[in-house]
Amino acid sequence: MASSRGTGAARPGMTWPQMLALAFGVIYLLVGIVGFFITGFSGFFGNDNGVPMEHADDKLLFFMINPMHNVVHILIGVVGIALSRTLAGARTYGWLLAVGYGAAFVYGLIALGKDWDFLNLNAADNVLHIATAIVGLVIALGPVRNAIDHRSNRV
Repeated sequence: MASSRGTGAARPGMTWPQMLALAFGVIYLLVGIVGFFITGFSGFFGNDNGVPMEHADDKLLFFMINPMHNVVHILIGVVGIALSRTLAGARTYGWLLAVGYGAAFVYGLIALGKDWDFLNLNAADNVLHIATAIVGLVIALGPVRNAIDHRSNRV
């Protein structure tokens, strides 16, 4: 009988934390790419309060963006896609989201409306950041039921 080893055909399905990590990775990657169509590549750290003001009104839906913000989204997306390959990787991605976006939330609370806000954040960004941090915790800590029963068959 021929083996399908190495083809990926025998690989078990992804767990829900892996699927969620992959979904968030793809979404953040796409958001970062689409963001560059709005902001272009100039005025990398521009915001609505500081210099340069090139990206003062650049929004993707309700969220303020600038080129640096787009790069951050692309990096978060690529990491999510890469780490979604294993459950341990997905859990690590969850912790990265929880800690990173928790910190971004705190940063946003302090930096909102300040000249030095290099990510050009607004209140909608802060809501998204805390929600993403919570999703990160769910990915990192959510229970996964093993499909294989490890109990002994001894009588």
